[in-house]
Amino acid sequence: MTPRIQDILDKADREGAVRRVRTDVAVAAADPMLTTPAAPGLEPALAATLAATGTASTTHLGTSTAATVAAPPLTPARIVAGALLDPRLITANSANSAVAEQYRALRTRIVHADPLSPVNVVLLTSAGRGEGKTLTAGNLGLTMAQEWQRRICIVDADLRRPQMQRLFGLPDGPGLCDVLAGRASIEEALITLEEHGVTILPAGHVPAHPAELLGTTAMRRTLETLRTQFDRVVIDAAPAVPLADVSILAPLVDRVLLVVRAGVTTRPAIQDAVSAIDSAKLLGFVLNEADQA
Repeated sequence: MTPRIQDILDKADREGAVRRVRTDVAVAAADPMLTTPAAPGLEPALAATLAATGTASTTHLGTSTAATVAAPPLTPARIVAGALLDPRLITANSANSAVAEQYRALRTRIVHADPLSPVNVVLLTSAGRGEGKTLTAGNLGLTMAQEWQRRICIVDADLRRPQMQRLFGLPDGPGLCDVLAGRASIEEALITLEEHGVTILPAGHVPAHPAELLGTTAMRRTLETLRTQFDRVVIDAAPAVPLADVSILAPLVDRVLLVVRAGVTTRPAIQDAVSAIDSAKLLGFVLNEADQA
């Protein structure tokens, strides 16, 4: 275990993360040091504790210059205006808040994490349910889309419990699973939110055994295509343990972020999740609901 990972574990302990995991919590609650929401639990906060876990070189799928030039532009079949976003997508609903500023800090840390190896495709996972990874992925994607003339795609690859459609108030229709199964094209599955400048690839119609789709050639080609079409791709994946989804997807992305929640995620759970992730791909941690004092 690297010293940086040990530092994060120690901080998690100080924040109370050695308590038992509470599986009844669906999303990260607000950080009282950053916000005092009128309705507690609506605003997820993160403590800007993205810590680099090493400088090992990585091999990225489709990141060469040859892979990113002269790609025919995709035209999403669905463009939605006036989508009713979940209030917890604070970077869209309250862009000037302290919480939104934390997400901008996270964006900056990711963008400048390694000047020699840009992080264009980032995957977010967690040690278990209730850490706030989906909300973090959604807010991070929106924040990245707020950069001038940046094309951003958020992919719902948590096929065990997809939530992006509900989070962004998207209409029913095809998604990632339909593309991988050959039932729809990428263009038919993508949804662009006009006023937010972000494109979503929802999970779509999830089959009985969705994990089998993630390891297919179709998944590899889909991410290759998205890489050529968007400046940055944010992927929401299933928890790292006990599922194999992240180990399947990690070779296809640039870096992985592990979302943990102070007071909820246990030290053993963090250690298990770290062990399940390729150390060369693990960029760092996002510590939700942390006391920054």
